[in-house]
Amino acid sequence: MSGQESSIPESGIVLIDKPRGPSSHQVAAWVGEILGRRVGHAGTLDPQVSGVLIVMFGPAVRLAPVLLSHNKEYICLMRLHADASRDKVERAATEFVGRIYQRPPRKSAVKRSLRIRKIQEIEILEMEGRLVLFRVRCDAGTYIRTLCVHLGYAIGTCAHMEELRRTRSGPFDETGAVTLHELADAATFAREGNPEPLLRMIHPPEAAVAGLPKVIIRDTAVDAICHGAVLAGVGVAEKVGGFGEGETVAIMTQRGELVGLGRSLLGSSALRPGEPGFVVAPTTVLMPAGTYPRGWKTHAGR
Repeated sequence: MSGQESSIPESGIVLIDKPRGPSSHQVAAWVGEILGRRVGHAGTLDPQVSGVLIVMFGPAVRLAPVLLSHNKEYICLMRLHADASRDKVERAATEFVGRIYQRPPRKSAVKRSLRIRKIQEIEILEMEGRLVLFRVRCDAGTYIRTLCVHLGYAIGTCAHMEELRRTRSGPFDETGAVTLHELADAATFAREGNPEPLLRMIHPPEAAVAGLPKVIIRDTAVDAICHGAVLAGVGVAEKVGGFGEGETVAIMTQRGELVGLGRSLLGSSALRPGEPGFVVAPTTVLMPAGTYPRGWKTHAGR
């Protein structure tokens, strides 16, 4: 790696303010070219949809399953096919808060099987004639285009989605998103010896697991986990947040660094830090082996 490339971090997350037009795959590819890194994206946006697109690069790409599962927030402009009062629109919207059934639209790339999604909130922001602007917070995988059609049925006028913008994905919102041009300029500055603008745009992998329960491990256990060993209770310093058996937990160092993700082998109420017995099976390891000194022995005692 050249000295110029070394000024760009090896791993991280960038929030791109995706414009209307290009596909999410194309936008992610451009980010990869700008940073000179292998990339992946979480939460595909249709070409005509704008807003927060999470692009991971380096080892952070392995966090895609967590990032894909995050709740989303959108601002949608819906067009009614006939006149309706705001009161009627708001009453219809309340009927969709909670668990709903959806079938992906015909344009979708996934199988069109019936699915259940949860709508946390729908807020009608403005109405002008037959145009309705609303904000919706929902589960990942909710189709807002389909929601608009069903809202129209409930209102009794029929409706369709006119425009859509994603404003939040999990802990990341649009205030932290940057344009491709801004990212390209910052990468150029970094290669010229001024990495600060770029570093301000890059979120560490730890930001992706802010909402997950955590198991904090001792320094002596870190390298074993990096080699894929199952975590035992003797290597646990503390636990943060409640979790059940089989749930995903973040495995962290005592300095707050993300080692990886794991599947809990018992619930948090049964986990006793410092006691023997296996407690977490690693599923995704981000930290390179050798980052921490080896604190474990082989069966031969070496």
